[in-house]
Amino acid sequence: MSVRRELPEAGGSVHGDVRPPVGGPAAAGMRRRATGEPRGQAAPAPARGGFRAWAWRDETLVALDDPAALSVAAGDPSVLLWVDLQHDDAPLVGATGEALGLHPLVVEDIVEQNQRAKVELTDSTLHLVMFALTYGEQRLHAVEIDFVLGERFLLTAHAPRWDPLEGHHLRSGVAPYLREGPDYLLWALADTLVDGYFPVFDRLGDDLDDLEDQVIRRSARDIVERLFDVKRELVTIRHAITPQREIFNQLTNREMGLVRPERIVYFRDVYDHLIRLADELDTYRDMVGTALDAYLTTVNNDLSEVMKRLTAVTVVLAGVAAIGGLFGMSEAGPAFAGIEQAGFWIVVGAAAVLGAVAVIFFRRIGWL
Repeated sequence: MSVRRELPEAGGSVHGDVRPPVGGPAAAGMRRRATGEPRGQAAPAPARGGFRAWAWRDETLVALDDPAALSVAAGDPSVLLWVDLQHDDAPLVGATGEALGLHPLVVEDIVEQNQRAKVELTDSTLHLVMFALTYGEQRLHAVEIDFVLGERFLLTAHAPRWDPLEGHHLRSGVAPYLREGPDYLLWALADTLVDGYFPVFDRLGDDLDDLEDQVIRRSARDIVERLFDVKRELVTIRHAITPQREIFNQLTNREMGLVRPERIVYFRDVYDHLIRLADELDTYRDMVGTALDAYLTTVNNDLSEVMKRLTAVTVVLAGVAAIGGLFGMSEAGPAFAGIEQAGFWIVVGAAAVLGAVAVIFFRRIGWL
């Protein structure tokens, strides 16, 4: 696992006076969540139809119930927002995009769920596409995660199998990160996402080590099938990770405007992790290629052993048959009747001795 730096805590539990909902009486769907919240607990927002949202204003964290309440909160310039939803609900994504003022193309990309990892600046928002790697039914899956960063908000859209609140950063709650700005919350989620790659790489590394040992010991169909499974998983990882290096390269080396200069060092840390993972990915791809070559070599060696044994048996039998063929089988009857001369038995003995000598010879050279 990567070595983590201890970062200064962005904030502890949120304490303050009870305040009216963000946006005034019109935001009837908003419910106060974080005031007086115990330290170390996250403030869970109500998940209605895959919609969760939080608003930070005046040292108070407020949970929003629906896009209508979000629209009211978005109109307050003093409010910081985080909206988390499932992108398979097209009407919900559309309503959320309208409340946040997103470009229709960004909303369309989120709903389609067929994007490659990318970073794209559209109007005044930054659209990032990343992937979470999860195992399901013993197979590796890449789950698309969409981040839309605005000046005062962060939108995350994903499949139900990935939950951002389960990450190690947000165990202390949403408030410590949202209060510092949407860009800081984006770093926390992206860092959690990238850190989740390391257990996947550890599992693949263990599988490859085991497969390399099995390839040397035996050649079997199940080994090569597993090798090709690992190769497919590496292709899935490459499609997810390789473009993400360019994402964080741009975030750390280009002036995006939405990421404050003091946050660049945090995103550079994520970029360093991706560089390390890309190097490990290349190593694993080489290991798979080497294991496949070793498997094919083992198969060829086994085939050579079989051919040597068949050749040795053929030589032994051919020598005996050649001697027997010179004299024919017509002498066998009189010989067993006791009326044949001793020459028959001499020939039989010579054939037996020749066969025994051939067997001893081939055993000594390892062909039998």
